Amino acid sequence: MATQTIQTALYKLYPSPRNATKNVFAHQVFVPYPYAIIDLDAMDLAGQTTLFAACRLADMKMGQVVTFELPADLARFERLFTPD
Repeated sequence: MATQTIQTALYKLYPSPRNATKNVFAHQVFVPYPYAIIDLDAMDLAGQTTLFAACRLADMKMGQVVTFELPADLARFERLFTPD
Protein backbone atom coordinates (compact mmCIF):
# COMPACT_ATOMS: atom_id res chain seq x y z
CA MET A 1 0.00 0.00 0.00
CA ALA A 2 1.41 3.39 -0.99
CA THR A 3 1.96 5.99 1.71
CA GLN A 4 0.18 9.27 1.12
CA THR A 5 2.45 12.32 0.93
CA ILE A 6 1.65 15.61 2.61
CA GLN A 7 2.76 18.88 1.03
CA THR A 8 3.18 22.02 3.11
CA ALA A 9 4.54 25.40 2.08
CA LEU A 10 8.03 24.28 3.13
CA TYR A 11 8.20 20.50 2.70
CA LYS A 12 6.97 17.44 0.90
CA LEU A 13 6.46 14.93 3.72
CA TYR A 14 6.38 11.16 3.71
CA PRO A 15 4.82 9.86 6.97
CA SER A 16 6.57 7.22 9.01
CA PRO A 17 4.51 4.06 9.47
CA ARG A 18 5.37 4.27 13.19
CA ASN A 19 3.45 7.54 13.63
CA ALA A 20 0.38 7.21 15.84
CA THR A 21 -1.18 10.18 14.03
CA LYS A 22 -0.75 11.92 10.67
CA ASN A 23 -0.96 15.40 12.20
CA VAL A 24 1.65 17.95 11.22
CA PHE A 25 2.09 19.93 14.42
CA ALA A 26 3.04 23.62 14.50
CA HIS A 27 6.48 23.16 16.08
CA GLN A 28 8.81 21.64 13.50
CA VAL A 29 12.47 20.94 12.94
CA PHE A 30 14.19 19.83 9.72
CA VAL A 31 16.99 17.31 10.29
CA PRO A 32 19.29 17.24 7.22
CA TYR A 33 20.21 13.59 7.78
CA PRO A 34 17.83 11.41 5.75
CA TYR A 35 19.21 8.13 7.12
CA ALA A 36 19.70 9.06 10.78
CA ILE A 37 17.78 6.96 13.28
CA ILE A 38 15.55 9.24 15.34
CA ASP A 39 14.26 7.47 18.45
CA LEU A 40 11.58 9.81 19.76
CA ASP A 41 10.43 7.33 22.43
CA ALA A 42 13.87 7.42 24.09
CA MET A 43 13.68 11.23 24.48
CA ASP A 44 10.77 11.03 26.95
CA LEU A 45 8.79 13.83 25.33
CA ALA A 46 5.57 15.04 26.99
CA GLY A 47 3.34 15.70 23.96
CA GLN A 48 2.57 14.05 20.66
CA THR A 49 5.15 13.97 17.87
CA THR A 50 5.26 12.88 14.25
CA LEU A 51 8.23 11.90 12.13
CA PHE A 52 8.42 12.30 8.37
CA ALA A 53 10.96 11.66 5.65
CA ALA A 54 11.06 15.02 3.92
CA CYS A 55 12.13 17.01 0.92
CA ARG A 56 12.74 20.68 1.72
CA LEU A 57 11.17 22.52 -1.21
CA ALA A 58 13.43 25.59 -1.05
CA ASP A 59 16.53 23.64 -2.09
CA MET A 60 15.18 20.09 -2.67
CA LYS A 61 17.39 18.79 0.18
CA MET A 62 16.29 15.43 1.59
CA GLY A 63 16.12 14.87 5.32
CA GLN A 64 13.58 14.29 8.05
CA VAL A 65 11.04 16.55 9.70
CA VAL A 66 9.93 16.04 13.26
CA THR A 67 6.83 17.90 14.39
CA PHE A 68 5.89 18.53 18.00
CA GLU A 69 2.66 19.35 19.77
CA LEU A 70 4.54 21.23 22.51
CA PRO A 71 7.31 23.83 22.08
CA ALA A 72 9.14 22.41 25.13
CA ASP A 73 9.46 19.09 23.31
CA LEU A 74 11.06 20.85 20.33
CA ALA A 75 13.64 22.44 22.64
CA ARG A 76 14.31 19.07 24.32
CA PHE A 77 14.74 17.36 20.94
CA GLU A 78 17.19 20.00 19.72
CA ARG A 79 19.18 19.59 22.93
CA LEU A 80 19.26 15.77 22.89
CA PHE A 81 19.46 14.82 19.21
CA THR A 82 22.83 13.96 17.78
CA PRO A 83 23.06 12.36 14.33
CA ASP A 84 24.59 8.91 14.24
